[in-house]
Amino acid sequence: MHDADLAPFQYSLLDFGAGRKLEQFGSVVLDRYSPSAEGFRAASPQIWSQAAARYVRRTETQGDWHDADQLPEDWQVAAGQLRFRLKTTQFGHLGLFPEQFANWQWLRKTCSESPQPLKILNLFAYTGGSSLACALGGAEVAHVDAAANVVKWARRNAELSGLAEAPIRWIAEDARKFVKREVKRGNTYDGVILDPPTYGHGSKGEVWRIDKHLPLLMGYLNELLANSPKIVLLTCHSPGYEADTLHQMVDDAFPSVAPRQIKSGPLTITDQKGRKLPSGYFASYQRGA
Repeated sequence: MHDADLAPFQYSLLDFGAGRKLEQFGSVVLDRYSPSAEGFRAASPQIWSQAAARYVRRTETQGDWHDADQLPEDWQVAAGQLRFRLKTTQFGHLGLFPEQFANWQWLRKTCSESPQPLKILNLFAYTGGSSLACALGGAEVAHVDAAANVVKWARRNAELSGLAEAPIRWIAEDARKFVKREVKRGNTYDGVILDPPTYGHGSKGEVWRIDKHLPLLMGYLNELLANSPKIVLLTCHSPGYEADTLHQMVDDAFPSVAPRQIKSGPLTITDQKGRKLPSGYFASYQRGA
């Protein structure tokens, strides 16, 4: 299991421009809204007619799928051993964020190289890509997301990936509440992964605002990781949270006298012409690197 890789990935960014991106997930080609594609021109306008459906936003959080009658109700894509069930949603999401693929590779590799199984906390864990990558590398994972239906979706992905029996705890709960309670219990972890939204709501209506709550959460995580994490991955897609900001947040939250390496930069997806579509930012921390 520790030798398994995550390549090849059954995903391709075919083209992007004018606030949209043309993508292929398995055998399904889709035309989706993409604010980061504003200011670009499509490199291959002639191929956009391949799209089986087109997602158009009505509000900041909702939209409609046009010409979607022929789409399957759901379908699967593979990233090496990992399998993901995809389906269209009113948010435009499908259950997979391709820009995280390189991070999954890093997580699997880092966890597999640990002489002892790492204990990893994955917050805002969505449909489980990072959780499954860590489990594939031999880690024990606490997978936390406020939406019970999304946790169920992630658990199904684990089953499809042959990881139904992997040591993953599936937890539908507000991230802040869970972390606070773990601190009170005296529990500790070797690493944490978090991909916080700009705004959100917990399982019982708790309001999340990244500018207010992320710094507080990072403080609690310092306690939960006993001020000495082995691995941290913070990714964001929110305005104002670029690479330098995330780098500083991780540096401040997890000071250490031990050797460590903090890397930060953009998350991107490369299209068929070699152009890179901006897709957020990351900061990663690895002790002893």
